[in-house]
Amino acid sequence: MRIDIITIFPKMFEPILNESILKRAQAKKKVIIKVHNLRDYTKDKHGKVDDYPFGGGPGMVLCAQPIFDAVRKIKRALNVKHKTTKIILLCPQGKTLTQRIAKRLTAYTQLILICGHYEGIDERVRSHLVNEEISIGDYVLTGGELPSMVLVDCITRLIPGVLGDKNSLNFESFEGNLLEHPQYTRPAKFRGKPVPEILLSGNHQKIETWRKDQSLKRTIQRRPELLTRSNRGTIKE
Repeated sequence: MRIDIITIFPKMFEPILNESILKRAQAKKKVIIKVHNLRDYTKDKHGKVDDYPFGGGPGMVLCAQPIFDAVRKIKRALNVKHKTTKIILLCPQGKTLTQRIAKRLTAYTQLILICGHYEGIDERVRSHLVNEEISIGDYVLTGGELPSMVLVDCITRLIPGVLGDKNSLNFESFEGNLLEHPQYTRPAKFRGKPVPEILLSGNHQKIETWRKDQSLKRTIQRRPELLTRSNRGTIKE
């Protein structure tokens, strides 16, 4: 997979893309991530990519021209079929990012992420260029840079071969619309608080059952709305 990010703050991505799983995924060539400075595509001699909104109002709006040109050149350079490319705008008006959306996006050969900024973006970008809009929550951020980082991280770890243990994804929160079960490590007793005996039993079948029950209990307590998309099952007391 290839992910292209269009932004006016490309340096924001350097520390994120060069650490941890994202760094290893790129080193193993599981994903190619390119960051593009939107100012490189503007026709304004001063590198301007925004302007005042028609009709008046506060703030500035990102212009359509540099964004359209950036997407066209990025797609032309990779030369992939239209159906294998998804153009995504990161903005508050988009669908809230979920694990299900992230999984769906891994099916594409190329993702082009447009980071919104200022008071908004020219509506012609939204109407005639973008395929999908994604938000990471109902709150306002300075721009789409941080949401795009979240999306890249979420998607990359779903790519086969990125995580060391192929089973790791099966036990994470939101898999099957359930939160992850409690986890423990050494020592078996810490400040008088022991690890549940079942985890020390060596009986893997009973441990798996316990973990499923704990996941369901935790989901009911903390995120019951997730269960509208999942089988409730039976809770063991």
